[in-house]
Amino acid sequence: MEATQKKNKYEIDMCNGTIMDKLISFALPLMVSSILQLLFNAVDIIVVGRFTGSQALAAVGSTTALINMFVNLFIGVSLGANVLSARFYAAGKEREMSETVHTAMTFALISGIVMVFVGLFCTRGALELMDTPADIIDDAWRYIVVIYYGIGAAIFYNMIAGIIRAVGDSKTPLYFLIVACIINIVLDYLFIAGFHSGVAGAGWATVIAQLLAALFCLLYVKKRFPVLHIKKHNFRWDGAFAWQHLRVGLPMAFQFSITAVGVMVLQAALNQFGSTAVAGFTAATKIENLATQALVTLGAT
Repeated sequence: MEATQKKNKYEIDMCNGTIMDKLISFALPLMVSSILQLLFNAVDIIVVGRFTGSQALAAVGSTTALINMFVNLFIGVSLGANVLSARFYAAGKEREMSETVHTAMTFALISGIVMVFVGLFCTRGALELMDTPADIIDDAWRYIVVIYYGIGAAIFYNMIAGIIRAVGDSKTPLYFLIVACIINIVLDYLFIAGFHSGVAGAGWATVIAQLLAALFCLLYVKKRFPVLHIKKHNFRWDGAFAWQHLRVGLPMAFQFSITAVGVMVLQAALNQFGSTAVAGFTAATKIENLATQALVTLGAT
């Protein structure tokens, strides 16, 4: 109980004080984190467009809706773990908190494995179904397959970072994400400009940076929160906790995914105008997402 109730300097006590002050202090780091996650893909597009050309830029951009559909699904489900973690942490229920964390990590691991197979066997057909232009479909497939190879890292980061935020610390995951974003930029230039690996290099840069952010969060949890320690012998599928996660998280997951499906329909219609139109739409969409992310994050907060 004492370990659970002990506060570190980064935690925000959400149960006492003025609601507006707590909301703003918690939301600001979360907003920046969300913007940085958008920048992962945006940086890929900028570097690819500069060194590889507009067709490669269009190829990366044409995959955004398809990637977001699955990523948003898992982010929505992870909110179930966040809610339960906050509830058990505040109540001082260490065993339930540990069960929640390990069930969430197990779900992230299983999801990552499933997404590898989805990426390998379903992506090409999905791109063809969306009428992806012939001159960019090969590059689009190369990029998105790499992203799906490493999508487990993105799922794992969002899951564990969400749990850290659930105990009142929204700043530390932001710091790790800033470091990961810088690493992503460096690797983009190294792989694309240096090794001339094209869109696949941009994908690997993103995957490596997200994996490092997830590992940073894991090491931080191990150091700061004894109750959240990830222990090998505790990794098992707990149906009761899994159902609690899904009951809370699935409504948000469906909401996020339905929005992404709408974007996919729009992308399919746009693809019929050719790769030049796709490249222009891609650039404009990144600016739009950055502009609207603050309101989206405030709602999540």
